[in-house]
Amino acid sequence: MSPAPQLSVLIPFFNEAGNIHPVIEEVRTTLAGIDFEIVCVNDASGDATGAELAEVKAKYPDLITVLTHLQRRGKSAALFTGLKSVHGQWVQLLDGDGQNDPADTARLWNEIIAPGAPARLGIIAGKRNSRNDSGFKWVQSRIANGVRRFVLQDAAKDTGCGWKLIRTAAFRDLPYFASMHRFFPALIKRAGWDVREELVNDRPRLAGQSKYGFLGRLGAGIFDLIGMFWLIRRGGYGIAAEWNDARAD
Repeated sequence: MSPAPQLSVLIPFFNEAGNIHPVIEEVRTTLAGIDFEIVCVNDASGDATGAELAEVKAKYPDLITVLTHLQRRGKSAALFTGLKSVHGQWVQLLDGDGQNDPADTARLWNEIIAPGAPARLGIIAGKRNSRNDSGFKWVQSRIANGVRRFVLQDAAKDTGCGWKLIRTAAFRDLPYFASMHRFFPALIKRAGWDVREELVNDRPRLAGQSKYGFLGRLGAGIFDLIGMFWLIRRGGYGIAAEWNDARAD
């Protein structure tokens, strides 16, 4: 058995043919010097995503794990499928379209994690320093983030950013439900961990089209926010004094 890596890079893919090779190669070269693995989850894609993932797996068999959903279940389900297979103490979430920059992972790993991150730190959430979206989508996102902050009091300014570096122990404390990936900072905070936000780069997608439409996102977002409001009001977890747990301090 080889020792567990320090970092697991978890990337969900749905119909991202054309993006797999450049995304994997950039992660592999940019994170050189960090002990890491890559876990890819194919959410029942209908294009050549599966074939391209098989190619990168064959090319880097000791680096990459590929998991394939039998049916499409969405991004949150893909992340939890990947979570069952990660071995690192930290999990880096990246979107499969190339918009997230792994150079931010290398930078913040060296600045925060490598020197010794605070024991209670549960997540470093990315906040995009610029947006490669249309003006309408930018306004939509600003309004949605403002409403969410007011309702949940999570203080997060950009939960729509796919770049998130999460302590694996904190990730495994979270309850699963569809679309819960939109509320990671609030859920991490509810579980008793600290949340930190850092500026990260946002780039145009490499290939393909966005999977999210305005009306679908709006309808789901309203119901999800109501559910999250209910969940937050139900309180957090109990932590025993006898546990070797940073949250007990």
